[in-house]
Amino acid sequence: MPNHSIAGVDVLLVGSGINSLVCAALLARDGRRVHVLEREDVLGGCIRTDELTLPGFAHDTLSTAHPLFVVGPAHAALGDALRGAGLEYCNNDTPTGVLMPDGRHLLLSTSRERNVQAFDACRPGAGAAYAAAMAEVQDNAELVFALLGQELWRWPTAKVLARRAWKQGAHPLAGFLGASLEPARAWLQRAFGDADSPVAALLAPWTLHTGLGPDSPVSALMDKVVAFTLEAVGMPLVKGGNAGTVRALRALIEQAGGTLETGADVEQVLVRGGRARGVRLRGGREIEAAQVVCNVTPTQLYLRLLSEQALPPELVEQARAFRYGKGNMQIHLALSEAPRWPHAALGNATYLHLSGGANAVSRAVNEADRGLLPAQPTICVAQPTAVDPGRAPQGRHILWIQLPECPRIPLGDAAGEIAVDAQAGWSESLRERYADRVIAAIARHAPNLQDSILGRRVLSPADLERLNINLVGGDPYGGDCSLDQSFLWRPLRGTRNHQTPIERLWHIGASTHPGPGLGGTSGFHVAQLLGRA
Repeated sequence: MPNHSIAGVDVLLVGSGINSLVCAALLARDGRRVHVLEREDVLGGCIRTDELTLPGFAHDTLSTAHPLFVVGPAHAALGDALRGAGLEYCNNDTPTGVLMPDGRHLLLSTSRERNVQAFDACRPGAGAAYAAAMAEVQDNAELVFALLGQELWRWPTAKVLARRAWKQGAHPLAGFLGASLEPARAWLQRAFGDADSPVAALLAPWTLHTGLGPDSPVSALMDKVVAFTLEAVGMPLVKGGNAGTVRALRALIEQAGGTLETGADVEQVLVRGGRARGVRLRGGREIEAAQVVCNVTPTQLYLRLLSEQALPPELVEQARAFRYGKGNMQIHLALSEAPRWPHAALGNATYLHLSGGANAVSRAVNEADRGLLPAQPTICVAQPTAVDPGRAPQGRHILWIQLPECPRIPLGDAAGEIAVDAQAGWSESLRERYADRVIAAIARHAPNLQDSILGRRVLSPADLERLNINLVGGDPYGGDCSLDQSFLWRPLRGTRNHQTPIERLWHIGASTHPGPGLGGTSGFHVAQLLGRA
């Protein structure tokens, strides 16, 4: 029987990730009656902060930094209200850096002038090549950010393309779009003379944070956009931990009369007469609503929550064929002291990559894609206490370590050092042994690291999926972000924007355009549409 304790729901949201919370906050503040359902016991999806190691050490369990959010439309609409609800960011002027195996290093700052000077010091002309790349993003910002952020099957995006074609001609526009497909490794080699130079090593790992690799089409453009964004806003972290984002968005929703519910596992979207009418939870409880918004993967939506009889057969087949990307592993450390890097300035980098350059990233991506533990993985070390000391007891520190090149299903070890039982998958033993390799690699540069570890928590790709059903095989990007599953074809070739074949049922989240990240953009777009309905 329908549940009558939640009366008159205008918009029911399945999942409580940032896109759901943004959508709910905007609609609630617009007077809509919203209700958010979360299957886990904690709101926030991939946004949560926990004392994973020891009391007093606040670790961002999954996602952490917010550059995409602070430059996006959701923050533009809600930023002032979120600050009023207690959301505060910590930041500095060195958002990222790289440390290479041979000890060479390079930092990216929020100053274009300093970056050009630092790049030129690595290789004459590298600063000019970098400045040209940033100017390219700036000069094409309207088109680039329309394609990366707006709904593509809408007139506003078509108008941007038409305006560009009218001003410059269709052929130059096609030329720019073709050039934008260049892989990052090719661009880094061409622009900086060496795909394994410090400049290339600084930029190449950022393709991984967009769900791509350095040999993927469009990865050069994504690298340029990331650098442009980091220069503009740095690497903002939420003061006290990323869970502050959830608390602030929840406050906005509840202040506007919206409601949120945890431990609510949706097992079916109810469809009658071709329209979504609500959902049924595990246990049989039903909730009716005028609109349903699902923040889930395509396989969940089309193969689990909806009856195949309600869907076009070709869409069901596309959902079955949807691919997921590489897994991630996370290592959380509580430390008695900060790492003693070989160059003191590296301790100020919010995100520090340990990488040998574009070729090394390419090799590790290939190994992970083939089911192997990379012999020399790209190691991303976030240093939250460098900008937010309050996340640990006085004088103590934390590290947030991400390995973005992990096999979803491990089949072997590229280094031939760790025995892998393909039947056991990501066992506790395999997880910890691989983490040992990573910690040892970091310790070769920071020799005090091993002795300073007070607590350690490792999350394998399988652990990540257990924390969040959307992280299939530990993929945090909502599915493979290759060109055939991006832009016009995300989430599926048979869908457009955030619409589904079911009337009044909407699809948001990392699996939909504009893809992964903490931008909240897909939730913003659906809120705009429903707000006008």
